[in-house]
Amino acid sequence: MIETVFRTSDVARADRIGYWHELVSRSRAPVELSGDPDRFEASERALRLGTDPDAVTVLATVTSAATVRRTPELIRRSDPEVLYLSLALRGDAEVVCGDRAFRYGPAQWAVHDSSRSATVRLTDGPGPFESIGIVVPLRLLSVPRDQVGRAIGAPLPGRGGVGGLLAGTLANIIADPGAYRASDGPRLATVLADLVSALLAHAIDAGDAAPGAPPEVRRRTLLLRAHEFIDRHLQDPELSPAAVAAAHHISVSYLHRLFSAEGRTVAAWIRLRRLERARLALADPALRTVPVHRIAAMCGFTHHSAFTRAFRDAFGLPPSDYRHRALDAPA
Repeated sequence: MIETVFRTSDVARADRIGYWHELVSRSRAPVELSGDPDRFEASERALRLGTDPDAVTVLATVTSAATVRRTPELIRRSDPEVLYLSLALRGDAEVVCGDRAFRYGPAQWAVHDSSRSATVRLTDGPGPFESIGIVVPLRLLSVPRDQVGRAIGAPLPGRGGVGGLLAGTLANIIADPGAYRASDGPRLATVLADLVSALLAHAIDAGDAAPGAPPEVRRRTLLLRAHEFIDRHLQDPELSPAAVAAAHHISVSYLHRLFSAEGRTVAAWIRLRRLERARLALADPALRTVPVHRIAAMCGFTHHSAFTRAFRDAFGLPPSDYRHRALDAPA
């Protein structure tokens, strides 16, 4: 876990907005940023959970009123393909996406996709705007990429349920980062990515379960539940399209039709998620002494040679070489 603290008070007042603009563009995605140069102040603690270039990052932010824009031009120039979730603790934020506007207050989650344009206006009131947040690479989420947008817009609850669990976990990490070892970072990242996936899935599911939802919406809901089931059972070598179909009381052929609409097969999705789980395990310092073949078995692979070939095809390196690069890279 790598902790970094940024404060605009460390630079001249004339440079503070530019300094903050650079920080936000680097830690989330390139943006345009504006504020009152005569009164702008901000600070942020960033906790990077691992050394992987795509590591999950936890943020605690305090800032004066500001406007942040992620424009189509910036998206075309650079898209890190991350999701940024922000929970307001004090102050309000208005998010404009296309012709829709939503206001967020304390204990409400706002979800931002680096691939979508938006304007965010932060208001500070009697005190500065305060929030906690998390930046997660989209590829770490179990929610299908084309469904993430359906959880973006209206505020998501930050008290109780999955939203409250995510908020409490982030707050505990931020409150005492010294309680965690460096080797805890990748495991915490996995836990947080799963919680973010669950929060998004809950929001999508709630909308899809509304009375009168059209058949296409119900199909997407079923597909999302299948994704979640697969993620929960990756370690089971018996996980198969038939097992997924049986768990959801549908035929295998119907399951295949659900996945084919996304341009992939059920087996290919299971293999992809197993490989991603193995990649995270190989980069975990706490599992350094666990043989590669055991990592493969923990992720549901029964044949080590097949695992090695699939891993190399997916990530460009054999598993052992990937582990050495991930664990021996300079901090």
